[in-house]
Parts: sequence; structure tokens; C-alpha cells
Amino acid sequence: MENRIAVLCIIVDDRVASSNVNRLLNAYGEFIIGRMGIPHRDACAIITVVLDCPVDTINALSGKLGRLEHVQIKSMMAT
Repeated sequence: MENRIAVLCIIVDDRVASSNVNRLLNAYGEFIIGRMGIPHRDACAIITVVLDCPVDTINALSGKLGRLEHVQIKSMMAT
């Protein structure tokens, strides 16, 4: 399957959930070409992740992140 470039925008509204997010991102680390985290106030963090991988991998990671409590995620893929 052909690789695609994707951007994930992740909002974590409880810092306790950050460890689960980081665990998943580390598991998919071989596909991550860039990552930026921005802490916002005490209760929120915004993370952007750029991936280069097959669509199935993008969907798998997005789905796993989306099932975590206190985590919201949106993804966008290049055509």
C-alpha cells in the first residue's frame, strides 16, 4: 500500500490522559516525521503530529487515540 502524508490534531483536556497518548505515539514512532506539543493552561494540551505511512496505519492510530478518554482528534490526509 502506498504511503500518504497526514496531519493529526490532538487535544488532550486532562493531563492524566497524556501518558496514554504518548504511549500510542511512541508505538507508531517509526511513521512520525514531526511532532509539536503546546501546553495551554493547566488542563489542556494541543499536539500536532505529521505522519508518512499507509492509510490503514493512519486510521488505526486515529481510532486508538479517539477511543481514549479526554482526547479529541481530527486527521487530514494529503491526496
